[in-house]
Amino acid sequence: MIKVAVLTLSDKGSRGEREDLSGPVIAEMVKRIDGEVISYEIIPDEKDLIKQRLISLSEKADIVFTTGGTGLSLRDVTPEATIAVIEREVRGIAEVMRAEGMKKTQRAMLSRAVAGIRNKSLIINLPGSPKAVRENLEVILDALPHAVEKIKGDEKECARYD
Repeated sequence: MIKVAVLTLSDKGSRGEREDLSGPVIAEMVKRIDGEVISYEIIPDEKDLIKQRLISLSEKADIVFTTGGTGLSLRDVTPEATIAVIEREVRGIAEVMRAEGMKKTQRAMLSRAVAGIRNKSLIINLPGSPKAVRENLEVILDALPHAVEKIKGDEKECARYD
């Protein structure tokens, strides 16, 4: 089982003014990789609070997904909070999400999402819309169990010779 935390970043959602539709998409999709959501929170777009929650969640989850706060508005600070707490960046995850997103909309290039490792946890920023969350997760989901194994210290050979 892969322990998953979902952190939705939304000022309106945290005040109960908007229903979070993206977090439940993540929770449903991670079941395909034997993922179980052990934590689900909605918090405002506050950089220090996001950093605090990422640090805490990385102590208990194998993967921490954020949803929201990756765009260009002044309140979109999720990437900055993530960069401040990760120890190593995993650029390929964000790169492939943007590349695949570009096949559907040119707005995908505006995503500032990042992914990286803190402790033995993979932190991945996803967009805020349910449609974009689904599209982005479709691209990366199958690679995540292998990533979790490696982050946890699996030393089996990764090379493929077929």
